[in-house]
This record gives sequence, C-alpha cells and structure tokens, in this order.
Amino acid sequence: MSERKVLNKYYPPDFDPSKIPKLKLPKDRQYVVRLMAPFNMRCKTCGEYIYKGKKFNARKETVQNEVYLGLPIFRFYIKCTRCLAEITFKTDPENTDYTMEHGATRNFQAEKLLEEEEKRVQKEREDEELNNPMKVLENRTKDSKLEMEVLENLQELKDLNQRQAHVDFEAMLRQHRLSEEERRRQEQEEDEQETAALLEEARKRRLLEDSDSEDEAAPAPLQPALRPNPTAILDEAPKPKKKVEVWEQSIGSLGSRPPLSRLVVVKKAKADLDCSNGQPQAAPAPGAPQSRKEADPAPPTPGASSLSQLGAYLDSDDSNGSN
Repeated sequence: MSERKVLNKYYPPDFDPSKIPKLKLPKDRQYVVRLMAPFNMRCKTCGEYIYKGKKFNARKETVQNEVYLGLPIFRFYIKCTRCLAEITFKTDPENTDYTMEHGATRNFQAEKLLEEEEKRVQKEREDEELNNPMKVLENRTKDSKLEMEVLENLQELKDLNQRQAHVDFEAMLRQHRLSEEERRRQEQEEDEQETAALLEEARKRRLLEDSDSEDEAAPAPLQPALRPNPTAILDEAPKPKKKVEVWEQSIGSLGSRPPLSRLVVVKKAKADLDCSNGQPQAAPAPGAPQSRKEADPAPPTPGASSLSQLGAYLDSDDSNGSN
C-alpha cells in the first residue's frame, strides 16, 4: 500500500521517452464536463427558462482561430431541460463574461447593454473629434459647463449639510412630542365637554318627558256641581217667536218627525161620541176608572198640517155615518 503514495518512480537506465508513441488527437476534440449555467437564459424552441446556476453535463471544445491576448476561447454545448434543444455559449475573456451564441436568448442584461451603448457613443465622439477641430471645441465647452453645474450642485449640498449639522434634532423631536401631547390632551378635553353636553341634554329631555307623563296621569280635579238658581229663568231674555212661513203652513214643518205620522188618528171613545151627538154623558161612578182621554189627555200639537186636519175630518164623518 505504501507504493501508491510515492513521489519518485523508477526509470531504467535505457529509458528513452522519444520512443513512447503519442496519440494523434484532433485539435477541436470535445470533452464532457460538469458546469453550471453562467447566466439566465430562455430557450428559443420551447420558451423554457433556464436559471443561473443550473447544472448540466456539457461538451467543451476549443474555438479555432479565436484567441484573446494568448488566451484560448472555449465553447460549451448544453441541452434544454424541456425540449432537449442544443444551446451553445462561449467564454468572453475580454469582458470576463460569457457570450450567448445559439439556441437561447440571454435575460437581465440591461446593464451590459447600457455599457455597450456608452462605449459606442464614446467611440463615435472620438471619431468626430479626430477630423473636426470645431467639434472638439464645442465638446470642451459643453464639458466645462456641465462641470460648473455639477460643482454648484455640490456646493449647495455642502451648505445644506452644514445647516443641518447645527440643528438639534433631539430638541426638535422633544418639541414635536410635546406638541403631540398638547394636541392629544386638547382633543380629550373637547371630547369630554361634548360628552357632558350630550348627557345634560339627554337628562333634560328625560325630565321633560317624565313631567309630561305625570301631568297626563294625574286625574283632573272634580269641579263642584253648580246649583241652578230658581230665579235664573226670570233673568233670561224672552226668545223671539219663530216666524212661520207660508209653505210651512200649507205642508207643515220639516222636522225630524215625518208629517204622515199625523194621518193616523186614534178613534174617540164611545163616551166622547155620545157627547158629540148631544146625549149627556153619565157621570162616572165613584171608584170607576176615568176614560183614557181624561187619564192621559193629549195636548194639541200646534202647527198641525192641513193634511192631518183633512184626515181627522174624514174620520169624524165616517164615525157619524156609522152611528
């Protein structure tokens, strides 16, 4: 086991390294290596996103006829994880980065594009100044003006920082805290006053409602009955007599009692009929009951209509003829 870790090996005296045959391998031969995706990319075939740091078993080869300052440039072949499409990218030692070559598009390279644009503008400016001296003067004037503006802005920032350096932030915070407490206390007092006013108003309204209910529930005092004065009838003024119209005399008054009710006349008793014929009426025996007319004499009704009188006349004629 100890011979596996030796540093020096035995070479025989007749060893000739030139006699060892060399393998003739092509210069663009490929090796299988394990690597991680150097940047975020998206497959052009299926649209699958491949994130930076994803591991692949890639094939590596040396790019022919491309060298940067003696450093070789390598190309890598990987496959999409979804559609197995081939994606290639190569190293970029000039920018210490990688360059997408085929099969996918690189994402999130806005900073790189901005740097490339700045480089392009700078190169165009140098080309213009090389053949146009007036352009050189104009660019210098613009640069000096821009530099003066930057210096003015910087001076303003310095002055602002100096003014802020003398400000006591602790005192400002303390004043702000006191003002906040004062405002909070004032709001609390206003809330208490409003609450007290509302309570007082509710109490007054309740007292008024209670007093109204007591007044309604209390019984009215009994008034003593006024005794009629016996001589009060003498003090009253005599009522004027009602003037009877002509049409009332003919057809009667329009009272609540219907006028046809007077057409019914109660027949007279036999004693009354005898008196009407001229025969003397016998005196009633003592203890005998009096006639209905004498017992309950009906007072004549004033203002009887002509129709009622006509009915009484006809009734009297019928009674006479029957006798």
